[in-house]
Amino acid sequence: MSTALSQPRLISLAAGFTDQVTLPVEETRAIMEELLGSAKSGSVTLQYGTTLGDPILRELTASRLQLLDGNTALSSIATAERMIITNGSQQLLYMVTEALCDPGDIVLVEDPSYFVYLGILQSHGVRTKGVRMQPDGLDLAHLEELLTTLQREKQLHRLKLLYLVSYYQNPTGLTTSFEKKIGALKLLRRFERAAGHTLYLLEDAAYRELRFRGEDVKSALAIKGNHDFGSSNLLQQLLARALGSDLYERHLAVLRNRYAQKAKVTRKALQQHFPPSVRWREPEGGLYFWPRLPHPLTSGTRSRFFHEALRKEVLYVPGELCYADDRDRRKPNNEMRLSFGAASEGNLRAGIERLGQVLQKLLR
Repeated sequence: MSTALSQPRLISLAAGFTDQVTLPVEETRAIMEELLGSAKSGSVTLQYGTTLGDPILRELTASRLQLLDGNTALSSIATAERMIITNGSQQLLYMVTEALCDPGDIVLVEDPSYFVYLGILQSHGVRTKGVRMQPDGLDLAHLEELLTTLQREKQLHRLKLLYLVSYYQNPTGLTTSFEKKIGALKLLRRFERAAGHTLYLLEDAAYRELRFRGEDVKSALAIKGNHDFGSSNLLQQLLARALGSDLYERHLAVLRNRYAQKAKVTRKALQQHFPPSVRWREPEGGLYFWPRLPHPLTSGTRSRFFHEALRKEVLYVPGELCYADDRDRRKPNNEMRLSFGAASEGNLRAGIERLGQVLQKLLR
């Protein structure tokens, strides 16, 4: 991200920034004017909020989850009393890890997975093991194999949770099916007695509402079965107003249409400029494509491809950064994450054309 910001001419297909055009400047200004329109409402808005988060926002968030999953059983699970509002997803991931894990514990992650969370786990001294991915999410047979191995090696008691980025995954764009979530929960429950404690499923659904193709998938919630003193009250008041009106839904439609168009532009550019030997899947939502280069090309930070791309002023995320440190397998080094979130349509075309030129050169 810092590289993208410090080099204005660089076409960054790496940083997962959102689309500049869709940022709701006017809508935010209108809400801010409403919030700060009187001394009474303004002082409440600018004062410290509760540590758990604004009560109205928590209620609206609970209602939103119930609406998304369309399941009345959630009324007793997704409630305001069970909600906390954090300053971004990273803080919540950090807090959950700090609460559940000790140094030397084990967390299962998708292989590959969200590299920011891999860094959080590493900073806590937590070991990671990767679960292979299939087109519809986790490879359940591999998950069962890993759990069985941990039990046999008497390490199951160190396992604390399974982490999934379940919708249009960062980095691959894959979505975990509802059936795979059910299967994963059943396996975790089956091994809980041997572990001696609860085995948690941590579902990161950050991109769920950025679906622009296909059908929605229910979250795992639908399956029946002291970092700061006071959170950011101003932002919570703003979001509560947006959720409590039709503004949130209207803007969500804008985002879906915009990202659908940018995904289409990216797909066409990949088809036009990348050699046929490069493999990738078209996402149904989110912000990412996940191309796989043919042997013997590599995409890591030390690879010729990465440095040739930088010389052409294009940046991507090397796939090796998205894999956990797992001694039971070698990290793949021929993949890359391309984000169509922030780059303009023109830069998407130009950046992918430049990457394609490098690939054609290296494959001669």
